[in-house]
Amino acid sequence: MSKLDKIVCPDIKAKGKPEETSLHEHLHHVCVVAEKIARNVGLDPKIARYGAILHDIGKAHPVFQKRLYEKKYNFPFRHEISSCFFLSLFNKDIQPQLIEMVIAHHKSVLFDAGNKGLLDLLENTVNPLKNHLGNWSEWNKNALSILKAFDIPIVDISEEEAIYNFETTVNYCYEAVLKRGYSEWRGLLIAADHFASALSDSTFEKIDNIFRIPNLNFYNRKHTLYPLSLKSTESAKKHTMVVACTGAGKTDFLFRRCQGRVFYTLPFQASINAMYKRVRNDLKKDNPNLDIRILHAASTVSVNGLTKDEKIIQGHVGASIKVLTPHQIAAIAFGTNGFEAVITDIKGCDVILDEIHTYTDITREILLKLIAVLNHLDCRIHIGTATMPSILYDKVIEILGKKNVYEVFLELEELEKFNRHETFKIDNWDSGYKILDNAVKDDKKILIVCNRVANAQEQYKYIMENYPEVQKMLIHSGFKREDRANMEKLLLGLDDNGEPNGLFNTSAQSCIVVSTQVVEVSLDISFDLMISEAAPIDSLIQRFGRINRKRTEETIGKYKPIFVIAPPNNEKDAKPYDLEIIKRSYDVIPDGELFEEKEVQTKIDQVFSEINFLRIEEHSIFKETGNWSIDKLTHNRKSILLDLLDIDSISCITEEDENDYMEASYENRISMELSTRYYNVKGLRQIDYGSKPFIIPEKSYSKEYGFDKTKAKSENYKSMFI
Repeated sequence: MSKLDKIVCPDIKAKGKPEETSLHEHLHHVCVVAEKIARNVGLDPKIARYGAILHDIGKAHPVFQKRLYEKKYNFPFRHEISSCFFLSLFNKDIQPQLIEMVIAHHKSVLFDAGNKGLLDLLENTVNPLKNHLGNWSEWNKNALSILKAFDIPIVDISEEEAIYNFETTVNYCYEAVLKRGYSEWRGLLIAADHFASALSDSTFEKIDNIFRIPNLNFYNRKHTLYPLSLKSTESAKKHTMVVACTGAGKTDFLFRRCQGRVFYTLPFQASINAMYKRVRNDLKKDNPNLDIRILHAASTVSVNGLTKDEKIIQGHVGASIKVLTPHQIAAIAFGTNGFEAVITDIKGCDVILDEIHTYTDITREILLKLIAVLNHLDCRIHIGTATMPSILYDKVIEILGKKNVYEVFLELEELEKFNRHETFKIDNWDSGYKILDNAVKDDKKILIVCNRVANAQEQYKYIMENYPEVQKMLIHSGFKREDRANMEKLLLGLDDNGEPNGLFNTSAQSCIVVSTQVVEVSLDISFDLMISEAAPIDSLIQRFGRINRKRTEETIGKYKPIFVIAPPNNEKDAKPYDLEIIKRSYDVIPDGELFEEKEVQTKIDQVFSEINFLRIEEHSIFKETGNWSIDKLTHNRKSILLDLLDIDSISCITEEDENDYMEASYENRISMELSTRYYNVKGLRQIDYGSKPFIIPEKSYSKEYGFDKTKAKSENYKSMFI
């Protein structure tokens, strides 16, 4: 399907400013994507096309057109309800699928968060039918003209017939919500609508690249320093479990096990950014037009060098490879808004779960639930870990079925070649400062890791005061996303061509990086010495992987030091971790001795001798029985995931950025935002735009230190507001 030669009813818009896309064009764009998705997920492209044409035709209603430019609301109006007045133009045998695509592509039909779903409006508002019908004889003519342009057989629809179509839709929805399960047709339309809405005319340029299987031949490379590269990936077993230390070649091995499109999950933003850039560079030669995307809250500022359109579609359907966090796919377990579209995208794909941290009961349970759901959706699941407790490992194998899992381990003689660290226990930061002073004199690259942002900021102030001439950096989660992305790039020490630039990781002189957990996973940095606060053993091992990481034949058998500060005395100072787990972890770390890789699993199992698998079964929409519990055509109002993880993270922008934020495009707004806990800013102003960020005083943020919550007070605003 090509671009339109003639636009019918160009004054009827699907979007307001700045795009002002006509309704005819938008429906055309969604058709193209919907048919493409249908062909790739095994649904009928013809039905997908009809649903795409019908889904927004209600936007021809004068109320919708007026509200594009005048935000006045005398009554709730939902364009998808008005779209259903045209249902009888299509054969009765496909009307159920069309209703599922149209009526719920924005709202849950019942118990929607804004109470604006179809059944909500019937219960809570006065005469919603009359409001959505409006002056039917006037506005339906434009709608019919647009439908005719798509070769839909057109007949006049009387007001009585429109009401009958409405009642048909209502009755279908009342029956649907009594059933359990999800609508694959709803998922298809949501995915298509999101893609086409984001890209508009660029849809035609991007559509050819989606749903392509990536060429992963690059990862067939072999090297004696990476023992997993020498192991065969040939196995008829569907799933994969690889246990190996950092630097053994897990990423390559997991990719070699993949057969289709790939979802690659990692736990942290920094690790996602690094993995995206790494894979993109690895596969560029064999995949010149590879559709690889990164998906997290800051994805748009991480994709340097891409066009605006390419930035916008980071989260959308059909990528050959998508790099993301597990939270981005958790919707399929908890039934949050858009979960059916995620299912449409991920069903039957390869999913790599790499170094999923497991040091809280909640994350363990969510991980297991995700594995169960993905297995049900016919995904091929490939897990790579250096730090999984045996009790959790056994639980994963139980879910997937041992006969279905290809299990891979390193031999003892292979593990011995990965001994890289000597660990030392120290009492406090004062002892650490003496070590730091000697390391700077010896021109070492030093990594300091704290468990909390405030601690990292405090240590960075000490570094600033005492080592003014040394190259230094502070990196944590409390930076504007654009600043954070720039820091990650700087930390790697590579230029735009991937060549060393002599900064930080590639520096030949002493440098100091102070960080939080954001450096733990997949950042390809290799420093000389670490000072770390005590943490759970699995987290510590991940941190250790940033020291002496770069291996050569000459470095095997040579060790670098890691200094771990004794645990705090109370639970409050131990946050975000459990104090008892930190103490057990500290106890199993050798003092002044080699940290042997062959002992890692034993140490992990000593710390995690028991795991309290919390029951989130009642919150999940996918049950252990293999059934779905959610009412069809609905989604959950808010993510129980956030409650379970005690996440109250919200977006903020600085006072200085407020005006620019109001005028900026989506991707530029995101770049200005930073995240923090709600209680840090609850007394500050909040704007009702974009992500509805809180406004933090300018003096509470700096490019060097990030967000300082102690200065986030209303009296620190430059200007006073009523």
